Amino acid sequence: MAPQHDPAEPPPDIAGRGGLAAALRAEAEEGGFLLPVTSPSGDPLTGAAVGSRLPHRSALRVNAAESGREWWIRGADTSQGMPLVEGLARELGQLVRAARAWHEGASLSDIRRAAPFVRLTDRFEVPDGDPALLAESEWRGLRNEARTVVVPGYRALVEEAYAVPALRALYPFRIGWALCFSTTTRPDLTVTGPRLRAYDTDEFTVTEDLVGGGVLAVTATAREAVAVAVRRLPGGLGPVRSGASG
Repeated sequence: MAPQHDPAEPPPDIAGRGGLAAALRAEAEEGGFLLPVTSPSGDPLTGAAVGSRLPHRSALRVNAAESGREWWIRGADTSQGMPLVEGLARELGQLVRAARAWHEGASLSDIRRAAPFVRLTDRFEVPDGDPALLAESEWRGLRNEARTVVVPGYRALVEEAYAVPALRALYPFRIGWALCFSTTTRPDLTVTGPRLRAYDTDEFTVTEDLVGGGVLAVTATAREAVAVAVRRLPGGLGPVRSGASG
C-alpha cells in the first residue's frame, strides 16, 4: 500500500524540490520552457509568485490551499491591485500553464483557454490607467461578482445603481456587501454620496457614512434605495479622476 500523505504537510513533490517556486520552475523546465518564479516572504513551501512581461500586470500570486494539494492563484493589475483572474488549480501542470500565459502576456481569455480552471473576474485591463475605463472595469467586476453572491437583494442593488448614469459615472466599491461610490479610482478613494446596503430581498438601507451611520432611508426595493442615493449626490462631481499618487 502506498504511503498516505498528511494534508497538513507539503506534498513530497513540493518539499522534495525545495518549495513551491522550485517545483513550478522544475515543472516548467520539463515542459521545455523557463518560468520566472520567486518565493515571496513567508513560507516557501506554500507560496510563490510569477512576474509578467506586461507592466500593468502584478505578479501572479500562488498560495497552497489547506489541503496542500491544491493551489489558489490571483492575478491583479498594478494600478489598483484588483484581481483580473482567480482560480483553484488541482495539478501543478495546470498551475504552470496558467502562470506561463500570465507571464507571457496572453489575453485574459487566452489564459482561461490555456488553463480552464482560471476564473475571469470580468474586469478588463486598462494599460494606460484611464480613470473612466477603470471605473467601467470595476463596475463589470462588481456586477459579475454580484451574480454569485448569496446576500439577498445585493445583485438587484448593483444592477439598479448601474442603470443610473449619475452613479454609473462614479467609481464603485463595496465594504462588506454595502455598495459605495468614489470620485477617484483606487488606491486613494474619494468617497461621495450615500452608502447602499441590502439586508434582505425587501429591505434596503441608505446611510450617510461608510459604517452605516446616519440612516437616510429604509426602502422595500433596490430601485427606491438607488433613487434616494441619487437625490443625495452632491452637484458638480465631474468625471472620475485617478486615485494613483504621483
